[in-house]
Amino acid sequence: MTNYQLGLDFAKKQDQNDQLAGFRSQFHIPKDHQGNDLIYMTGNSLGLQPKISKAYVNQELDDWAKLGVEGHTEAKNPWLHYHEYLTETMANIVGAKPIEVVVMNSLTVNLHLMMVSFYKPTSKRYKILIEADAFPSDKYAMESQLRHHGFDQKDGLVLWKSRAHEVLANYDDLETILKEQGDTIALIMIGGVNYYTGQFFDLKRITELGRQHGCLVGFDCAHGAGNVQLNLHESGADFAVWCTYKYLNSGPGSLSGAFVHERHAHKKDLNRFTGWWSHNKETRFRMRDEFDQLPGAEGWQLSNPPILSMAAIRASLDVFEEAGFDNLCKKSKALTGYFEFLIQDLNNPDINIITPSHPDERGCQLSIQVKNADKSLHQKLMDAGVITDWREPDVIRCAPIPLYNSFEDVYKLVARLKTILN
Repeated sequence: MTNYQLGLDFAKKQDQNDQLAGFRSQFHIPKDHQGNDLIYMTGNSLGLQPKISKAYVNQELDDWAKLGVEGHTEAKNPWLHYHEYLTETMANIVGAKPIEVVVMNSLTVNLHLMMVSFYKPTSKRYKILIEADAFPSDKYAMESQLRHHGFDQKDGLVLWKSRAHEVLANYDDLETILKEQGDTIALIMIGGVNYYTGQFFDLKRITELGRQHGCLVGFDCAHGAGNVQLNLHESGADFAVWCTYKYLNSGPGSLSGAFVHERHAHKKDLNRFTGWWSHNKETRFRMRDEFDQLPGAEGWQLSNPPILSMAAIRASLDVFEEAGFDNLCKKSKALTGYFEFLIQDLNNPDINIITPSHPDERGCQLSIQVKNADKSLHQKLMDAGVITDWREPDVIRCAPIPLYNSFEDVYKLVARLKTILN
């Protein structure tokens, strides 16, 4: 969609014609002191709560109260296999096969577990390549892995930097790095969608480049899962991890997802940390058998699943399934394109959108750089009923989420930003 128009009437008409508009009513929208809906544009940090989440969690609380330990087998949704209820829908969202996906642990924990298996340094090939402005937790994790294996973190961490006076990472520069240092790089670990700029990287292209130089490849898809079509299986990546509390609306600090490509599914000799939940399900409770590795991503599990958190994830995934992820991605592009159109119409020389303009190179996040601004601008927006996300030194991140944001939300956000800037 490119035939955007100015004026509130256009936004209202788009909402009237939006087949997904009804899903907004399935979410709790934060309100101001007068009871008016706030304009919530921070689903890229914490997604809103689906109204059915409480019922899903309460079901498990009720079964726990009534059944105690027997809930593992006798609950309405037996806890013993609860993580399996999430697998198929989650696999569809990230573009994977069910055998390649599991929900477990938290994001950085899963990242470390993946590196136990896929970061295999030698005296010659030991470096890790990441984008220079990676999410801090990823950078810290990479540095600690280097130290753990006895390497210097400054020497061992290769940064894919943007060019001078540019913000976005350039693939030509990545190719140059790999040509010059590829034989020393053990692992490429990139954020699938950069948290700061919103740049959606070409996962398949990066994976193919890495494989040409003998590197293993993984992605942190925290800002991609539930936002863009990741197509993880097709990308050929060795592994990926993501959280579920941003675009996947599972609640603060909720569990992470992990992807391991099916070519690794039956490699029982692949180094990994293990626990009883990665043991053969048929013999797990005999308790004294020798370890028998589960195939696929499930084989990276350690412990039995935290049911209450998984219940909230299940609620959100059921909403995604009802809406259809392809439909959501289509609306996302229309909503974000409209947002970009309105920002550009401000014709303000102090404003620069640092997120890629091509719809296939971004999700629903726009990172708006405001010259000479500080966090007081963010506070003024908050005071005006707009919840956005500030990132130092001068960027407001806004994410119009297709499940619960409207075209009118976008219109009002830009109108209030214009008033504040003027």
